Amino acid sequence: MASSFLTNRQRDELHASILQYLAATGHRQAHDALTKDLSLDSSYDEDKAKYDGLLEKKWTSVVRLQKKILELESKVSSLQAELDNVPSSSLTVKDPTTWLPRIPKFTLLGHRQAVTSVAFHPVFTLLASGSEDTTIKIWDWEQGVLEQTLKGHTKSVTDLDFGGRPNEILLASCSSDLTIKIWSESNGYKNIKTLKGHDHTVSCVRFSADGERLASASRDKTVRIWAVDTGYCLRTITGHTDWIRSIDLSLDSESIVSVGSDQSVMVNSIRDGDCKINFQAHEHVIECCTIAPVSSYAAIASLTDSKTPIASSSRQLEYYATGARDKLIKLWDSRGNLIHTFEGHENWVRAIVFHPGGRYLLSAGDDKSIRCWDLTQGGKCVRTIDNAHDHFVCALKWAPSVITKRAANGTGSSAGAIMDPRGIRCVVASASSHLDIRLWIA
Repeated sequence: MASSFLTNRQRDELHASILQYLAATGHRQAHDALTKDLSLDSSYDEDKAKYDGLLEKKWTSVVRLQKKILELESKVSSLQAELDNVPSSSLTVKDPTTWLPRIPKFTLLGHRQAVTSVAFHPVFTLLASGSEDTTIKIWDWEQGVLEQTLKGHTKSVTDLDFGGRPNEILLASCSSDLTIKIWSESNGYKNIKTLKGHDHTVSCVRFSADGERLASASRDKTVRIWAVDTGYCLRTITGHTDWIRSIDLSLDSESIVSVGSDQSVMVNSIRDGDCKINFQAHEHVIECCTIAPVSSYAAIASLTDSKTPIASSSRQLEYYATGARDKLIKLWDSRGNLIHTFEGHENWVRAIVFHPGGRYLLSAGDDKSIRCWDLTQGGKCVRTIDNAHDHFVCALKWAPSVITKRAANGTGSSAGAIMDPRGIRCVVASASSHLDIRLWIA
């Protein structure tokens, strides 16, 4: 006999109910054959009456339960849809400092060619994306919908950055058409300035924390510092021997880190352009760099032998990370000393970003993955999102935290403000050469 989940008593009751059903519906031959095949005890003959209609009752009960299950499933789907439409700012995460992306909430489609860069608005729930299709798109990341498309560049848009003074948020874009464009958010993203001076593809743009200056890097091997108000080029920084791929500016707007195809890292003074340090950092093209936020100092200190951790109030250039085509991510101190090497990517590293809580470093690359590294656990990779996109992951950004208290200097950027962990937005954006952007939202 085949195995059954029924007990002996339940099985006997089922057999008796079937026999009574066959007898009641006139299937005497089937009834007699089943009676002969089954060896029911004498209690069946004594209790025949209690099995009358039992099978029909059980069947109708099952039908009612199935209907109830369908109704409950429909209600759950409706509630889930309602929950999905609740603004993410209304949702609470138990500890934002330890939240890491896991499942994308939205996939944004609209670009016709590879998406090269993304940038979060510092205040509103808006995300800008740049593409090889020459356009910039503005999205509402809470709703996952397209707000506006900006046209002006004639070749691939290579990078984007929001910045400017507190009373006027600006968006800077750069392109393979050799120009940098500045768009005014308050004027409906009107192109208010076009900066010209580079002799080759402009790879990267970054606003200074005070909003007064804009830095750009180019394939012409130079970094240029621009006055945001006038659009004039204040100085040109030289020293790299090949394409400069990425730059980042310190929180005090005094230092700039630049990396590129010459496999070197340079640190220069923004004020006078003087070179502070220049060294070979990787064995292949360096694709990206990022300066560590103040919140990460304590976690990074756990990776060093320093007995005197850097003050958490320091806004100078203290630590920075680089990612390269050698599949490695390296963490450095301000003197160019290697603190830690993160190994795990199976292809080029294209983007790195520090968690605003300071504990983690996130990276993405051509192996289609996003990886999360815990600085407090010796740089261990604690989460890998395989196939985060269907193709190379080209960009990765974390939404800026909500400013809870202005710094003494009154600057409007998040770099010049005191951050409360409760102000951390658990929102990450990634972009792919497969034409899509994904939003990872708590």
